[in-house]
Amino acid sequence: MRNPASVPFRLIANRGLDRGRPYGKAERAILSLEQHTSARREIESWPGYHPTPLRVLPGLAERVGLGAIYYKDESVRFGLNSFKALGGAYGVQRALAREVSRVSGSDAASGRDLISRRYTDTVSRLVVTCATAGNHGRSVAWGAEMFGCRCAVYVPAVTGEPRVAAITAHGAVVVRTSGNYDEAVRRCDDDARRYGRLVVSDTSYPGYTKIPRDVMQGYSVMVAEVLEQLPPGERPTHLFVQGGVGGLAAAVCAHLWETWGADRPVIAVVEPDSADCLFRSADAGRPTPVPGDYDTIMAGLAAGEVSLLAWKILECGADYFVAIPDAAAELAMRLLADGVAGDPAIVAGESGAAGLAGALAVLQSSKAAEDLQLGSDSRLLAFGTEGATDPESYSRIVGRSPELVTSPSSGGT
Repeated sequence: MRNPASVPFRLIANRGLDRGRPYGKAERAILSLEQHTSARREIESWPGYHPTPLRVLPGLAERVGLGAIYYKDESVRFGLNSFKALGGAYGVQRALAREVSRVSGSDAASGRDLISRRYTDTVSRLVVTCATAGNHGRSVAWGAEMFGCRCAVYVPAVTGEPRVAAITAHGAVVVRTSGNYDEAVRRCDDDARRYGRLVVSDTSYPGYTKIPRDVMQGYSVMVAEVLEQLPPGERPTHLFVQGGVGGLAAAVCAHLWETWGADRPVIAVVEPDSADCLFRSADAGRPTPVPGDYDTIMAGLAAGEVSLLAWKILECGADYFVAIPDAAAELAMRLLADGVAGDPAIVAGESGAAGLAGALAVLQSSKAAEDLQLGSDSRLLAFGTEGATDPESYSRIVGRSPELVTSPSSGGT
């Protein structure tokens, strides 16, 4: 049985792909294993750090005709329910450290220095800011709370109240804008210039590239954990990873590209079909925006403009781009919650299940699966990038609350 249900999808091979191209100086100027080492050392020093689990799903793998499925479960990252905790907070730490160095002439402040309030006279006056659909803003707000600065977060008009409440719980001021995510990015940038704030964004745009590098480098910690958690000698043959502005996909692609070169897995980038800016960019061969309001339940991926730095990695490093409807994400959420044939029951939010959803959609088509060489010998890696960041929405889609899904009495099907 290839796939439990049929959903429409779009698939495009990356015409700019160059798998034999070495990971060179231009790429390392954006993301590198050297900078990863610094990011990992910093993030591992934070209170509450521990690697998130890599789940093995043999039941689902057998059902869809794969050799193995590995699912990196980020629903428990730092208690924030999302991988974004790695990037946004690390971006805050780096931004504050640079500002401390500029003002005081001291060496760059570590996270421990900031947590201990060693530089509170400087840091307490600073305001970090970002635009978000929810998870990145929560991470930035958490980082601001942990390191002792103030925070202002801009959200699109459609952002749900549970996501706003999760941000304000860390002391941030939330500004609800009248438009979509990309308009929130522009409003945030304009206000930051006006009020002297430090933008900690997960997307890069002309004139703004330094901090997005830090944010993406923070994400690489998750990839390094996976490589240590895989069974000895085991490598994934395929990787389906969420798109959005491209920051996560670029971080994953870059880390594996520099580590394994041309032997890295086949990388497919997955987006909502209504917010497919990376898909369109691959089709056009250049960054191409998506107009409109990006009506999708996959709120964390609802972006219409690619991150320029991320695109520089993905334009020749990613193999495929996949666009899926909301129904595909809902199906994956329910399959993970049910635990197929004894698999562990997993809580995955709408964006969190999107990578796996893209793989399941491709597997319903014999031709698409053949094109990607997805079959019984394939070992799939998917990143579960969030848990139930909107519990009400999650319960409506899955049919029961996150707590019931993970309760001891919840059994696989």
